[in-house]
Amino acid sequence: MSDLLVRQKFSLPVSAEAVAGDWQARGYSFGRFIDPPGQEWNNFVHDVNELVMVEVGRLEMSVGDQSFIVEEGDEVYIPKGAVHSLKNIHNGVSQWLYGYD
Repeated sequence: MSDLLVRQKFSLPVSAEAVAGDWQARGYSFGRFIDPPGQEWNNFVHDVNELVMVEVGRLEMSVGDQSFIVEEGDEVYIPKGAVHSLKNIHNGVSQWLYGYD
């Protein structure tokens, strides 16, 4: 398993308040995206580290040369400078949380 992906980091249903508190304690900001089916975000690079957590739905993500399916409660760590992309592969709207350090 990738060291970038932690399966079921938070129990279901995901509590955005719990995630925000955990991330704040770790020095990360907190925000939410709500994406329709098929929405893609491709080839992003940031100069800070990022965390992503699926609150509702399912995402396909790539970070550098690693690809994985991210389920509700999973947390992905994206190191600064890493090219990353994601796609909502859920049949409905996906809600995912993100934070930067």
